[in-house]
Amino acid sequence: MCGAIACFSCNDTAAKFLNHYMDSLEVVWARFTGAFLLAFVVSNPLTRPGLLMTSRPLLQIGRSVLLLGSTVTNVFALRYLQLDQAQAIMFSTPFFLALLAGPLLGEWFGWRRWTAIWIGFLGVLAVTRPGAGGIHPAALLSLAGALCYALYSIITRLLARTDSTETTLFYSNLVGAVATVSALPFVWTTPRDGIVIAAMIAMGAFASLGHYLLIAAHRLTPVSVLAPFIYAQLIGAIAFGYLVFGDVPNRWTLSGAAIVTGCGLYLLYRERKVKGLD
Repeated sequence: MCGAIACFSCNDTAAKFLNHYMDSLEVVWARFTGAFLLAFVVSNPLTRPGLLMTSRPLLQIGRSVLLLGSTVTNVFALRYLQLDQAQAIMFSTPFFLALLAGPLLGEWFGWRRWTAIWIGFLGVLAVTRPGAGGIHPAALLSLAGALCYALYSIITRLLARTDSTETTLFYSNLVGAVATVSALPFVWTTPRDGIVIAAMIAMGAFASLGHYLLIAAHRLTPVSVLAPFIYAQLIGAIAFGYLVFGDVPNRWTLSGAAIVTGCGLYLLYRERKVKGLD
């Protein structure tokens, strides 16, 4: 999971960089197409005839659509937000997971964890500051992306019980590449700078490797245990935001991220205590 988070930090940095040179839909296309081609070289239906076989095709497609939705909203948000701001809002993912784990996975929470969820939501409000004019409305896109990602994580856990990591990864990249190629003629800008081309290739590589590691992690560990590891991405967001874009996080972002991170870690603590884990 830590390896996946590191890849996602690099992927988001490349996406924000590419937003300066092309339309956001072209960035999303580059991410999915690059990831699909790289994964295809390693594992494809020709070398593995059973790769496309799945006992839950609708879940595979639905999961892939949710990943596409999370990626689209995140890339568009990164056009207007700093890396650390977008990531701090995406930190609401564990809270959406907590809200959805009961009805979808049968994992119901007590009052302590519900309290942590609501306090964590206050941390998200500290980052977004609705009505204060302190952040772009694109924050709503990051929030929608967090919801899509929470549903994506839950379905990933369900599919890990029946389908192989390679099968789930193949569907993820295939659906995203096919869905975005139709919009390409309307937004296409031919990349001519070598750095831009390299960033497009790197984004696909980081996305493919990151999601492979993510799927493998969900095969080994419950989603509620993995979810808080997303907070490690803030370190990468702040570091890359400063080194690549010269962005310095403000006090509201840092305060809100601290609140959300603390509540998320408490959710992890309660999860382990309830289940009697060491």
